[in-house]
Amino acid sequence: MSDISLMISSGAGPRECEYAAHGIAKAFQREAKSEGINVNLLDNDNPGSFTLRLSGANAEAFASARCGTIRWVGQSPFRKNHKRKNWFVGVSRLPELTDIQDIKDSDIRYSATRASGPGGQHVNKTNSAVRAVHLPTGIAVAAQEERSQYANKKLCRIKLAAIMASDVEQQQINYQKSKWKNHKTLERGNPIRTYQGGKFKLKF
Repeated sequence: MSDISLMISSGAGPRECEYAAHGIAKAFQREAKSEGINVNLLDNDNPGSFTLRLSGANAEAFASARCGTIRWVGQSPFRKNHKRKNWFVGVSRLPELTDIQDIKDSDIRYSATRASGPGGQHVNKTNSAVRAVHLPTGIAVAAQEERSQYANKKLCRIKLAAIMASDVEQQQINYQKSKWKNHKTLERGNPIRTYQGGKFKLKF
């Protein structure tokens, strides 16, 4: 059973949409765990973009039910007197790195480093963390979420896929070509799910 990567993105929305994207990513993480799905929230350097890695028997149905426009109803945490209370983010399934045109594993240089920070007994004892550089573009990512180099190498590939898919300058990627068009339809379209308030509770 293959894993699934979901990208939750604020598109070109304001800071409130970035806030909503983060809250919805955390809400999805809670929901996935409650359904027995293995879930990992990856760090994306872009503050308005979050990637969830899902695996398990229900992962496919979980992802399918959440792809599209998601609405968050809440007061802006940054502009207290702002009248707008409806904010929209987009959720899409990321292609695997092997599915993205012109991106080859041979173009990626990997190096092992010691993990740092909180993370268990393995941290700073083994070279489990991995840094990956995509040589043609110079894009660099790192992963230390997993205990093994193999698993962190896989996470690096996922993070590269997320960056390649969300970078507006990567016109050679078919996925990217429709990103702006998809964002423009966010506020006009009907949201498939709505979350409400600072705790991002699902509104039925």
